[in-house]
Amino acid sequence: MKQFSGFPARMRFTPVPNLFFSSLLPQINDIAELKTTLHIFRTIYAKKGYPRCVSYRELLADKSLVLSLKDKEDQLEATLTTALEMAINRGTILHLAVVIDGKLEDIYFINTESDRRTVAKIENGELTDTGLVAVSHPRADFTDGELPNIFTRYGQNVGMLTPMIAEELREAEKLYPEAWIRDAIRKAVSLNKRNWRYIDRILERWSTEGRSDGTYRRDFKKTEPDKYSKQKYGHMVKR
Repeated sequence: MKQFSGFPARMRFTPVPNLFFSSLLPQINDIAELKTTLHIFRTIYAKKGYPRCVSYRELLADKSLVLSLKDKEDQLEATLTTALEMAINRGTILHLAVVIDGKLEDIYFINTESDRRTVAKIENGELTDTGLVAVSHPRADFTDGELPNIFTRYGQNVGMLTPMIAEELREAEKLYPEAWIRDAIRKAVSLNKRNWRYIDRILERWSTEGRSDGTYRRDFKKTEPDKYSKQKYGHMVKR
């Protein structure tokens, strides 16, 4: 490892609250969470305008952050997502799912009093002139009559809707009826298994073994016989 040559005479600084060192740092044991948190401080404090926040895509495109997480490069998105969730659960940062230019995006704020007010205003629709439209709501009640789409349902009840998870959901839509995906999410949540891998296993099992309600794979395959065999899990569907 090449030794660091030292700090120059003139350089920029990133402000970090003293409470971070006294209250939060002693609790943080995960190095990815620590690195991600510090990068969020740096990125947000370097921004101008209002509101000041950082998006998931910005973090994923941050070469310095990616380099600092390089030991887990093959699992970069999973590592970053886990680090963000840990920081959110710790209360260091605030998370909000919004629609920007018609696209779903996760954005993050530092958990300050002013940013808490900003997040509340976005959630209440008071800052639509900024182009941020909140889609993050309290966790949905599965008994509600209205059925949100699977992307909204996943974000409200399972976890962060990252680009990687969104792609998995799009693939699942090609393979299974939407009602199956909604029901699989419901089942996973009821068992406190809030992750896509578990939901995907439920769907795979239903497609091969059938469902307890009497609906089997062959029942929906008849309507679109070629739809499932040509997709990602086509090898699972026998014609």
